[in-house]
Amino acid sequence: MSSTTFQALTPQRMLQASVAVAVLTIALKTTAWYITGSVGLLSDAMESFVNLASALFGLAMVTIAQRPADDDHPYGHHKAEYFSSGFEGALIIGAAAAIIWAAAHRILNPQPLEKMGWGLALAVGSSALNGLLAWVMFRVAKAHRSIALEADARHLVTDVWTSAGVVVGIGAVIATGWLWLDAVVAIGVAINILWEGCQLVWRSSQGLMDEAVEPEVMAEIQKVLQDFGHPTIRFDHLSTRRAGQRRFVDLHMHMPASWSLGRAAAVRASVEQALMSAVPGLRATIQLLPSDVEAHFDDEADLI
Repeated sequence: MSSTTFQALTPQRMLQASVAVAVLTIALKTTAWYITGSVGLLSDAMESFVNLASALFGLAMVTIAQRPADDDHPYGHHKAEYFSSGFEGALIIGAAAAIIWAAAHRILNPQPLEKMGWGLALAVGSSALNGLLAWVMFRVAKAHRSIALEADARHLVTDVWTSAGVVVGIGAVIATGWLWLDAVVAIGVAINILWEGCQLVWRSSQGLMDEAVEPEVMAEIQKVLQDFGHPTIRFDHLSTRRAGQRRFVDLHMHMPASWSLGRAAAVRASVEQALMSAVPGLRATIQLLPSDVEAHFDDEADLI
């Protein structure tokens, strides 16, 4: 699939597909658990319920994030995506705790497993669906810079690893006859997805705190400013932030006081246009100042 194809697939469509796949995998994995009695497969099925709730919430937040700016939200609603990422992380943490609780009981009271072939086949089939969907979602998330979609894709990858761990655990039970291995593998899977959940919560918290743009985006911004900079023009007090799919940059542009307002404004417009062309989704705000005037803030100027 080409990059143009991924650009055409909107975050809303991908999250709708995630909801549909989650419903299907819930049916497959719940059936696998029911016919085998494996607590590992139960943990896998619980993870799919989290997938469904996360996809539904993510779809709602992405829809809100697409709303245009209004009087109450002049910078738009893009940060709604961070709520989706944080919510998904919290659900993953809750699912991990539930899996550990169920597996701990099974260690103390091991139960025989039944119809392993069918259970494994259903688990592998549902895992393949999640893996394919995650592969597409990662690329669409990159094309649209959607943290909500990326969070859902990462969760699906976690689900794939969960299924892989469960399959390995059941295979070990079949090979050794040690029933307690099923519960041990389930606990290991829970610890893995617990880590993923904590990572998602941390990333969403950083986004809500107006984290600076990514290093590669900053490099593009600096390259544009260097192209415009010469002895009569300089830039300082550069600050950036990101909010969902949007990137913002604020800076001061110093130029000779003898320039007319029209000339200065024309140069500023050229810089703003160049910045927004270099970084899609960027909004640039540039304050004009004479070369001999400095603006003083509490923090040091970030000279370009």
